[in-house]
Amino acid sequence: MPGTPAFDPPFAVDEPEAHTLPFVFNTPHSGAVYPRAFVANSRLDALALRRSEDAHVDRLFGPVVDLGAPLMRANFPRAYLDVNREPYELDPRMFDGRLPAFANTRSMRVAGGLGTIPRVVADGQEIYRGRLPVEDAVERIETLYKPYHRTLRGLVQRTARTFGHAILVDCHSMPSSSLGRDEGARADFVLGDRFGTACAPLLIDAFEDHLRARGFRTVRNKPYAGGFITEHYGEPNVGRHALQVEINRALYMNEASLALGPGFAELVWHLREVVAAVARDVGDLTPRRMAAE
Repeated sequence: MPGTPAFDPPFAVDEPEAHTLPFVFNTPHSGAVYPRAFVANSRLDALALRRSEDAHVDRLFGPVVDLGAPLMRANFPRAYLDVNREPYELDPRMFDGRLPAFANTRSMRVAGGLGTIPRVVADGQEIYRGRLPVEDAVERIETLYKPYHRTLRGLVQRTARTFGHAILVDCHSMPSSSLGRDEGARADFVLGDRFGTACAPLLIDAFEDHLRARGFRTVRNKPYAGGFITEHYGEPNVGRHALQVEINRALYMNEASLALGPGFAELVWHLREVVAAVARDVGDLTPRRMAAE
């Protein structure tokens, strides 16, 4: 597997003994390996850098492997490289040197400091002491971002070949403070399907129904509708479905220290049972079967 000296390996795929479910689970922001040079070049301490991390989400979804689905997880942190962005979604103000002409420098995410190479952590604090060499950005994208997506795409394609369809669940966590004071402030889960474009309605309905049956409060697409991964891997018209799941961190961890909270083990069990129930309910999501229904 490709990598850099700081990451061995940069990401991993936990494979089930037998791939019996048409699912792939992905935790792109759970990485917690911080290169020394990166930390030294940051104006933030190690804990502040971790504010962007979806801490422990890979562990929350670990039991899906025993259910029969692969789990892909990043080891590099989101503050270092965000694979839930376009490959070259970059802020030219961050770099010494000229970015490639094809770089997307004007997206809303770049403007907010949250491009492929983030300028800020999730609470808006600047990460770097100064500008980075543009070669640094290119190296991260070529040696980490592109191999990550090649592997993820391969898992989805393999699943589709095996089952006739594939369901990618992109797993994230959200700060409780990010939900504001509207109805989302009461949400335990935010389910994102890019406003109905990334997966069959049956899939998001099933997740919502089973979460609510267990007492969890859910909302759809607000404030998180799904990022690059959900948008670009979700092609329900060809039998490839993608759903983003955001979990309120207050359910399972101390948001200040990132330590696991008393609700962690129970939430792991609930998520395992929800995934098993959804897998039973959704059935065949191939385009032909969906059209017949």
